[in-house]
Amino acid sequence: MSHAPNPRFIALKMLLSVVEDGRSLSQVLTTGLSQFDARRDRAFCQNLVMGTLRWHNQLAAIRDRLLKKPLKAKDENINQLILLGLFELRHADTPAHAAVSETVALVKKLKKPWARGLINALLRSYQRERDALNEWIESEPALSHAHPDWLVARLTQAYPEHWESVLAANNRPAPQTLRINRLATTVSAYLTDLAETGVEAHRHPHAPEALVLTGNHHIPSLPGYEAGHFSVQDASAQLAAPLLDPQPDETILDACAAPGGKTTHLQEWADNRLKCLALEKTPERLERLSENLHRLQLDAQIENGDAGCPQGWWDGQLFDRILLDAPCSGTGIIRRQPDIKWHRTADDITQLTATQGRLLDALWPLLKPGGTLLYATCSVLPEENGEQIQAFLQRTPDAQPTLPDVDWGLPGALPGRQILPGQSKDPDMDGFYYARLRKSISVD
Repeated sequence: MSHAPNPRFIALKMLLSVVEDGRSLSQVLTTGLSQFDARRDRAFCQNLVMGTLRWHNQLAAIRDRLLKKPLKAKDENINQLILLGLFELRHADTPAHAAVSETVALVKKLKKPWARGLINALLRSYQRERDALNEWIESEPALSHAHPDWLVARLTQAYPEHWESVLAANNRPAPQTLRINRLATTVSAYLTDLAETGVEAHRHPHAPEALVLTGNHHIPSLPGYEAGHFSVQDASAQLAAPLLDPQPDETILDACAAPGGKTTHLQEWADNRLKCLALEKTPERLERLSENLHRLQLDAQIENGDAGCPQGWWDGQLFDRILLDAPCSGTGIIRRQPDIKWHRTADDITQLTATQGRLLDALWPLLKPGGTLLYATCSVLPEENGEQIQAFLQRTPDAQPTLPDVDWGLPGALPGRQILPGQSKDPDMDGFYYARLRKSISVD
């Protein structure tokens, strides 16, 4: 008789994959959670690994303060196990005695009996010294909000009135948001389908086809999944199709298309009648793009190619509209992918902004005169967003910003519109930036 997997042990293995092996949480989460039959165990394990990564640098600072001397590199599994225990004591609703005893019990699986006493003593020291530790943590913004110093500094400078609400929002789990496929059903009809299965949801104020679910649900078991009645997509990302507003029979380029959320929305928007080229640089992401198109019964020409090197894939025909969902820091989606705090560095931003500028310059000549390019990122950093577009406009005389007057995002002097997580006027939205640019028919 096989035993059910231990959620804490699976969480530890996933944590080590992210922290030690440098893998992304989204890569390891699907495989890790697929080991559970019981929904409760799956949810508990997901909360453990997501939460520990969400509060990682805060928990690590507490651990390092309580350890008499740092552990050796070969004992990284003990280091991360301590963080799991601290997370349960500090941020979860596990009873304290269970958090300590269950964490200590995992040492047996790691075959390091010497660590039992160490972990037990450290977790009990945390309980005794909690008030003093809290006082210290609260005095350090990077630790109290569990974000890297460089990111706190950039957000404080960019958003002096909003930085704390952004950091707080990043540490709250994101809701599940669906995008209803208008070619298969309607928002009203699907709300009824959900209600009949006991699932609560509400419409989103800014995204016309978005439904925000209450609670956490196993997505493939929702009604109409196999029939393509919906996709999972944050409300911020659902603004791309209405902003680009593609019309049937137009020629469209989705320049960085995988996993296909925006590609499929563009086709839904235009009655599946676009001549759409879905371009993706990373070969292993093409399969997911193809699967999403297939499930939703939508068409697109899929190409493997670098948007920055059109000579490798472009047939010379100009596009009516281009979507450039540019590679970015992901600093707007930390609430969904807390490992971004761990993986992203300040140096990455310099490289990313150079890539974004290169892509804008390479794609602009492929747009018809009078055509529209929509630039999007899931970043909250001005250098990837408003400053990037400002610089592009200065070197591109035939580009004009044409974003309409919208009721979401921050108004500002820079072109485009910035959505920040945690703003009451933009509820349940990831951090996102959009700029819409039109190419002049002639340059005087």
